[in-house]
Amino acid sequence: MTEEPHDLQSVLIETLSVLEQVTDTHRPGLRTREVGRVISIGNGIALVAGLPGVEAEEIIRFPGGLLGLAFNVDPGEVGVVLLGDIGELKAGAEARLTGRVLDVPVGEGLLGRVVDPLGRPLDNQGPVRTLERRPVEREAPPIMDRAPVTVPLQTGLKVVDALVPIGRGQRELILGDRQTGKTAIVLDTFINQKDTGVICVYCAIGQRDTAVAKLIADLKEREVMDYCIVVVAPGEALPGLHFVAPYAATSMAEYFMEKGRDVLIIYDNLSNHAHSYRELSLLLRRPPGREAYPGDIFYIHSRLLERSTHLRPEHGGGSLTALPIVETQAQNIAAYIPTNLISITDGQIYLTPGLFQKGIFPAVDVGKSVSRVGGKAQLPAYRAVTGDLRLSYSQFQELEAFSRFGTRLDERTRKTLEHGYRVREVLQQAQFDPLPVAAQIAVLLAVTQGLLDELPREEVGAAEKAIRQMLCEQLPELCRRIEEGEEFGEADRKLLLDKVTAVIQTLS
Repeated sequence: MTEEPHDLQSVLIETLSVLEQVTDTHRPGLRTREVGRVISIGNGIALVAGLPGVEAEEIIRFPGGLLGLAFNVDPGEVGVVLLGDIGELKAGAEARLTGRVLDVPVGEGLLGRVVDPLGRPLDNQGPVRTLERRPVEREAPPIMDRAPVTVPLQTGLKVVDALVPIGRGQRELILGDRQTGKTAIVLDTFINQKDTGVICVYCAIGQRDTAVAKLIADLKEREVMDYCIVVVAPGEALPGLHFVAPYAATSMAEYFMEKGRDVLIIYDNLSNHAHSYRELSLLLRRPPGREAYPGDIFYIHSRLLERSTHLRPEHGGGSLTALPIVETQAQNIAAYIPTNLISITDGQIYLTPGLFQKGIFPAVDVGKSVSRVGGKAQLPAYRAVTGDLRLSYSQFQELEAFSRFGTRLDERTRKTLEHGYRVREVLQQAQFDPLPVAAQIAVLLAVTQGLLDELPREEVGAAEKAIRQMLCEQLPELCRRIEEGEEFGEADRKLLLDKVTAVIQTLS
């Protein structure tokens, strides 16, 4: 009992000696932090003074948690793009540096979610649970890290898969006037990726809330939302969110690509993205160029689309396929932004209002659509069956236009026209009905061999359904080999042709 005070005293003495050592070595210093002041506020931008240490594209924090992106770094002031609701922000408010660039959450937790360009949830399903964040702006993979495009990305649309094929890692532009079915092609492509392992990312830039809500409802109804990510910058959002949206969506997609997976990303649409960048640039007094767009408008889209590629196996072997959408006006594909994107991408799918108004869906203009890469990734069966289909169909379109001027047609011209009408009927396709590869091959073989020429046009659809049913019941092994990319030999061709001929004869 008498030893306890001595033990307590020794503990206190030891503690005091430690504290003395800490205080002797500690040298208090001053930490400086730059605090700027808002000079003025515009439509989605703010001018800030007093931040001499700011770096380009650094995040700046304002009162109330509002974030901004340092866009213009000029002597004496910084032009900041605001990334949220301005709220009570006024001139004279504080602006603080954060020392970091804009980043977004990435990972498996984003699958099935609807988020804004900053990764904040918009679907009332709770917070997005991810363990990693990545910068919005990232360098494109070096050329030496890229592999050739060799694997097809099947859209389920006959006119695309047969005549304008897309490969995994390709950048294929979709362009056309308003209300010509551009987003419908995207939806069918998403639906066709079910059970393929391809992850789909949809980036809505300045779209109407009702249109985006309908797209999300369609994805959920067809049970494909589980492998999709929807990034939404709505039409009423600030232009800064429109600008960063495609870059943020690409960073989310790149996470999966670098894990060795295949990803499909849609930018809907880059016309709105260009308009938002023009608006920001004019507000920040950047010099205008052609059509008032700033001089680097080509660069902002090229650095975005260059991030889509197919990686070599030693870098994971994943792919990122981009299908950017751009809106034309009065079918003017030679306008500034469309021609920029045509020169950046690896081909284009052009939808024309003329075909759309005739009820031809999808309204793809085969003559003005092209794929500069996907043909190398096309399955062998397509090359064996549809080798000259594109040329013959284009010739039919010219002959159809010419025949309107005459009333008497010779027998050969009449047969060519009738065959072309059957090809057009076959290439038509209802929305939400993507076709498997084998079914496409069988129907395309029938029409290219003239087996449908004697059928009335209104019965072509029934013949197609009968062919699909026959394939499932009688040729499952051939379907498997076609879809796995095996060679489509002469024996396979003869077998399929005989079966298809028998089906069509029952309908005649």
